[in-house]
Amino acid sequence: MTKTQNNTPKGNVVSDNKATKATIKSLIADLASEDGVVRVKARQQLVAYKKRSLAPLIRTLSDENDWVRWEAAKALSQIGNNRAIKALLEALSDEKFEVRWLAAEGLIRIGRKAIVPLLEALVKHSDSYWLREGIHHVLHDMNTGKITEVLRPVLVALEGPTPSLEVPLAAQIALDALIKKD
Repeated sequence: MTKTQNNTPKGNVVSDNKATKATIKSLIADLASEDGVVRVKARQQLVAYKKRSLAPLIRTLSDENDWVRWEAAKALSQIGNNRAIKALLEALSDEKFEVRWLAAEGLIRIGRKAIVPLLEALVKHSDSYWLREGIHHVLHDMNTGKITEVLRPVLVALEGPTPSLEVPLAAQIALDALIKKD
């Protein structure tokens, strides 16, 4: 058997990739453990894998177990990858406040690249109280620099007396302004 430069047998490279997939699958399963220490260690390892663990973590955000969704949201928020934007947006409507909060934190960490999808979600789903609450959290924390003038009317609408009516228009105007700038 030939060896690669790091002295790993070439024949095991594929199995190493499979082992990594198996390891990630095992770590995802550990997120459901009754033992909090096991869950934390699994999450930390999944965060260390970054891109490799994104797809399984995104799928896990829809798990029926509250703690599993919480751990997945926490891991995705710590990774902060753009590929998680859609899933984190969906998690802003989770029945559990803690999951929604972590999803918002993940979107904040992703930053400006999450703004357009957030505004689009507000245009389409402004009737969701939880979604509006989560997006308010995100936009409030992102409301810095030049983008302030564009986002301020959206924040005002979110804080107003009839957000389900005012938010879609404010979000659409902000979207149009952002798209025009680009």
